[in-house]
Amino acid sequence: MSVGPWPSSPPDADVDADTWSLGASALMSSEATTGHTLALVAVHRGRVVCEHYGEGHDESSTFISWSTAKSMVGALCGIAVEEGLVSLDAPAPVSTWAKDERADITLRHLLQMTSGLSWVEDYVDGETSHVIDMLFGSGVDDVARYAIDRPAASRPGQQWLYSSGTTNIICRILGDALGDVHGSHEHFEKYLRSRLFDALGMSSASPKFDSRGTFVGSSYVYATARDFARFGQLFLDRGAWAGRQVIPETWVDFSKQSVAHDSDNGFDYGAHWWMWPGERDSLVALGYEGQYIWVVPGRELVLVRLGKTDAALRDVLTSELLNLVRVFPESMGRMDKSGGRG
Repeated sequence: MSVGPWPSSPPDADVDADTWSLGASALMSSEATTGHTLALVAVHRGRVVCEHYGEGHDESSTFISWSTAKSMVGALCGIAVEEGLVSLDAPAPVSTWAKDERADITLRHLLQMTSGLSWVEDYVDGETSHVIDMLFGSGVDDVARYAIDRPAASRPGQQWLYSSGTTNIICRILGDALGDVHGSHEHFEKYLRSRLFDALGMSSASPKFDSRGTFVGSSYVYATARDFARFGQLFLDRGAWAGRQVIPETWVDFSKQSVAHDSDNGFDYGAHWWMWPGERDSLVALGYEGQYIWVVPGRELVLVRLGKTDAALRDVLTSELLNLVRVFPESMGRMDKSGGRG
C-alpha cells in the first residue's frame, strides 16, 4: 500500500454489488433501527470500492474515534515493545503500585484488560461511572492518574474487565518512557505520528491530550473515514505498509489472542482489539455510539462505519454490518500462519 491517496474502483466481479448497494442504502437511511450512519467505507483488496456519507459529510470530514483509538494505542505499544522502549511482562513502571497488590500488574495485563483494577465502564449513569468521571469530571485534567489511583479488585490476570482507564495508563507509561515532562506531550506525539500515523499516510489524524500531557487514547483521535480504514488495512496486511513492517507480525497475532468473551456484545477480546467469533482471524476496533473498524483477512476486507447509534440499537447495527461484510467473498488466497484460511 502507498502512503498517498487510496486507489478507488468499482467492486470486483465476484462481489455482489447489488446486495451491497441495497444493504448500504438501507443502513444509511435506517436511523430508527440502526442509528445515524455518518460514514461507511469498504476497502477490498486494497482499494476503496464502496463509500457513502451522511448529509453534510464527505471524504474530507473528520470523525471522533471514541474507543477505536484503543486499538491504535495497542499498535503503538507493539512498536514500543519491539524497540525496547517498554516491556510487555515486567511490572508496570507505576511508582504508586510498587508496595501493594498492584505491583504485579504488567503491560500485558493492561492491554488485555486483566489488570484487576476496580472500574465501572458505564456510559449512562454518571453517578457510578468511572469512565464519565475520568473524561468529563474529576479526572479530566489527568486521566491516567485517575485510573492509576483505582484500587485493586482482583489479582492481575484473574479477571477480565473492560476499562478505558487502563488504556490511558498505557499512554502515560509510554509518555514517561519517551521523556515527556509534566504538561508536555511533544515526544509522545512525535512518536505516535512518525511511527504510526505518518507511516500509514493518516494525514488527517488528530490525537487529543489532557492537561498533564497524556494522550487520551481511550477515546480521542479525530480522522477521516478513509484514514481509519488505513489503520485497519495495516492489521489486514499483518502490520506491513508500503513494503515496510510498521508493527511486528507477532504483535498482530498477539492482538487477536482471545482472553475473554463478552456476552453483552457477542465479541471476543484480545489485546486492545475485539474479534467477531464467526469470522476467523477478524479484528474489530469498536467505539461508543457505533464506531467500527472491521478487519476481515479471510475476505480481504476493511469495513469502516462511523456514526451515532444508541446502545439499545447496537445489536441490530452489528447484524447489519455483518451482512455487509459477508457480501464480500471468502478468499482462499490469504492463509494464516497455522495453515488455515485467514
